[in-house]
Amino acid sequence: MEEDVDRALRDHGARLADAVEAVLPAWVARCVGGVADPTDAARAAVADVVPRLRELLARDVDDQHRNPLAVLREAVRYPTAVLRAAGVEPRPRSAYDEEHFPDDVYALTPMTWRDVDESLHEPGLVWGALKARASIARHRR
Repeated sequence: MEEDVDRALRDHGARLADAVEAVLPAWVARCVGGVADPTDAARAAVADVVPRLRELLARDVDDQHRNPLAVLREAVRYPTAVLRAAGVEPRPRSAYDEEHFPDDVYALTPMTWRDVDESLHEPGLVWGALKARASIARHRR
């Protein structure tokens, strides 16, 4: 049973990473909003974030000390760099955002999978449920 849950978690993690890889360039482009060409930033975001996401999701459940959305949030630096270079003024942010995401001066940090793309919502939730199930199965003994 435990092996089946671990395998399901790894398999679903790979699908989640594939889904992120597919939508990350469009998210970067939406963040930039036509201010500048987001192509290089989108490529850099994928090249940086997706391998680290895959590595995290391939780890044993007990070695996953971060969640994949936290890794994905690190992609914010790519559209931020484009907006800064274009001279876009920073946006007002909440005290929470300023404290937790100090480098995100444009308030781009996704709070949920849906904030990146609707298609990530279900795979993100399923992955979370599978991780919980795998952890419970392992530590119930």
